[in-house]
Amino acid sequence: MATSTPTRPSATPPPPAADAARAEACRRLRSRLWRLDDKASPYAYIAPFFLVFAAFGLYPLLYTGWIALHRVELTGLDQSTWIGLDNFQRVLGDGEFWDAVANTFVIGVISTVPQLLVALGLAHLLNYRLRASTFWRTVILTPYATSVATAALVFALVFRPDGGLLNYLLHFVGLGDTNWANGHWTSKIAISVIVIWRWTGYNALIYLAAMQAVPADLYEAASIDGASRWQQFRKVTIPSLRPTILFTIVISTIGSMQLFGEPLLLEGGTLGATGGSEHQYETLSIYLYNYGWKLGHLGPAAAVAWSMLALLLLIALIQWLIGRFLRKSAG
Repeated sequence: MATSTPTRPSATPPPPAADAARAEACRRLRSRLWRLDDKASPYAYIAPFFLVFAAFGLYPLLYTGWIALHRVELTGLDQSTWIGLDNFQRVLGDGEFWDAVANTFVIGVISTVPQLLVALGLAHLLNYRLRASTFWRTVILTPYATSVATAALVFALVFRPDGGLLNYLLHFVGLGDTNWANGHWTSKIAISVIVIWRWTGYNALIYLAAMQAVPADLYEAASIDGASRWQQFRKVTIPSLRPTILFTIVISTIGSMQLFGEPLLLEGGTLGATGGSEHQYETLSIYLYNYGWKLGHLGPAAAVAWSMLALLLLIALIQWLIGRFLRKSAG
């Protein structure tokens, strides 16, 4: 008896309308995902920076502001008492604080101005075709790669009153008995020399990169008009570097407000931690260090930190107004 194999009924193809609706739904979904990716991707790319900044920048800043409004001691971090603005009044009413502000400002000026001028000159020299230019660029950047502690300790030996290299050289002109660390001006000069030595090469490379971005047509036109190299430098290079010069001024100002290692290690020990025997080179960072870590008063130390921030914002505002005036004058 013959048997027949059962056959599966053939699937009925969906109507064309259902295919069109499904394709339209997929197209709409892909379009929404594309728009979401287009809008969300930039935020996802920059999110790690803001997360790190919030954890290590914003939170410490806000926490320092909270401490500045409380009485908190280093020996009892779990105990705090609300005192409002008393810490700020205590700091701002202290004459030593204003002496530290003056010392910081003086050291900042006498280290920043020569540093940027020398950096500008070195960049101008390196901008020309020199033999072994890479070697010279590496040489001028070497001090920046040196740690603050190493540079400060070496220069502390150079500025020693007894047996120091500088006094030994000055002895031949009758100035060999200078006590650099104990003088009000000599100590500031010694610290400024360390800062200038470390940061000149860094700023020179920044200026060099900006100079190489200046169009060569400007120099050719100035040369055709009969301008000398010095005139080209004044009339072409300097105007083209104004934004870069303003940037280096801002960075150098911020760095001068944070001077700590250089004055701390100039003499070392107790004298270095107090800014000298008469606080003659005590900077704001040294003043903050004394309040927070030597005396253990974290509230006033936090108030000093916020005062430093306010001074930096004030200086930045003044520099922005000057830069805006210069841009309008140039326009």
